Amino acid sequence: MVKAALPTAAHKIRIIGGKHRGRRIMIPDREGLRPSPDRVRETLFNWLQWEIAGAHVLDAFAGSGALGLEALSRGAASVLFSDNDADSVARLRDLLAAWKEPHARVQAGDVFRLQPSAARYDLIFLDPPFAADLHAQAVSHFVNDKWLKTHGKVYVEMPFPLEELALPPGWVWHRQGRAGRVFFGLLHRNYADEAAA
Repeated sequence: MVKAALPTAAHKIRIIGGKHRGRRIMIPDREGLRPSPDRVRETLFNWLQWEIAGAHVLDAFAGSGALGLEALSRGAASVLFSDNDADSVARLRDLLAAWKEPHARVQAGDVFRLQPSAARYDLIFLDPPFAADLHAQAVSHFVNDKWLKTHGKVYVEMPFPLEELALPPGWVWHRQGRAGRVFFGLLHRNYADEAAA
């Protein structure tokens, strides 16, 4: 990510593709709220272009909701947004109502207290506030069969240079990228190891 100025109350980002393409999302001036930039989201959803339609998605640490909203725009079957900030939760609920997205809901509170969905998810977005140092805890918590379907993937966005991030056994980076001071990547199971076993 090219280092940008802190967002102001008038700062907006846009949906890049799909049925809501071109719509803008207001980004309030709040410490720690750092939506994934256009360039990063465009790369991520190019990686996911054959997988996002019909997917069930969890947008943990949703913040502005940019990742989950982009997924909805591109045909995700459902998105659960989770955030512990009351203002972010209210904004997302209002926006989803205005955009007439009945297959999305917003859960307020600590994402680590969420109960797993019985149906499990195809895709989980993990983009916690960089200063909160929650990446290792989030990966450890969500990257398992309790949360993910067999071929499910987990997206992680974190500051560069990278801190040590231990991956759960049997998991590898599927795709990786870097934009300025942001590292981003998709995790999936190591199918090559399973085939060899």
